[in-house]
Amino acid sequence: MNGFGSQSMAAPLKRVLMRSAANAMRDAEPAAWHYGAGFNAGKAALQHAALADLVAASGAGIEWIEDERDGLSDSVFTHDPSLMTEHGALILSMGKGLRQPEPSLHERTYQRLGIPVLGRVEAPGQVEGGDCVWVDANTLAIGRGVRTNQAGIEQLSAILAPKGIAVHGFDLPLWQGEEACLHLMSVISPLADDLALVYAPLLPAAFYQMLKARGIKLVHGDAGEFHASNGLSLNVLPTSPHQVIAVAGFPKTKAAMEAAGCTVQTFEADALCIACEGGPTCLTRPILRQ
Repeated sequence: MNGFGSQSMAAPLKRVLMRSAANAMRDAEPAAWHYGAGFNAGKAALQHAALADLVAASGAGIEWIEDERDGLSDSVFTHDPSLMTEHGALILSMGKGLRQPEPSLHERTYQRLGIPVLGRVEAPGQVEGGDCVWVDANTLAIGRGVRTNQAGIEQLSAILAPKGIAVHGFDLPLWQGEEACLHLMSVISPLADDLALVYAPLLPAAFYQMLKARGIKLVHGDAGEFHASNGLSLNVLPTSPHQVIAVAGFPKTKAAMEAAGCTVQTFEADALCIACEGGPTCLTRPILRQ
């Protein structure tokens, strides 16, 4: 058995890449990183540790990126700088300037873990992991927006096509502006291979039609909670089908998932997720799901 491979968004999580917030966020300047007033580095570190405990309790093994005080505050959001396939890792290229050193952190970590690199997105191409959604093992949807461009999508398509994987790009709305990033995964979180939590008004219409055609059932997140949280109410991490981890404080969205047959665990994340615009999915890069 390979120790890597993840072309499902909700199959049982066996191995995951994370980075502690204790050092990475310690000296963060909120204005520079676009963090909100609720950001507190010490509290964020504790909340990150609580998430890691939930992930470990699910049975997933956590691989930690080296914990250095290198000033890369957003590097705790490990979902974005790389993407995993059954053929190896894809090293991506960040659309946010301050995050451009992060893909090399992932590449060094994969080298240390003995995980092959299938390919890399090179400038001027840009792709962030938060814009990538596996619809099924042979279909990758990518949101084209402020962090992911057409050149990057074309590069991934060229790498993945020989492996029998079709890549589809979908245009995203600007929503709240260039600095407040809207990823494709800001508006969809798979809960199982045939079930997804969505905020339909911001879904690309063609992507919505693809989901519908594939028979994927949609759970609609509460609109008020979505707007109050800048989308973080929708950012949930499945550790296995219908078993998810979510940010605390959004009872209507939690109830909607439970009504669809999900078990939802929550953690307090005001200083980490809400303030820094990244939820439990953003804080994890699945290495192995099976």
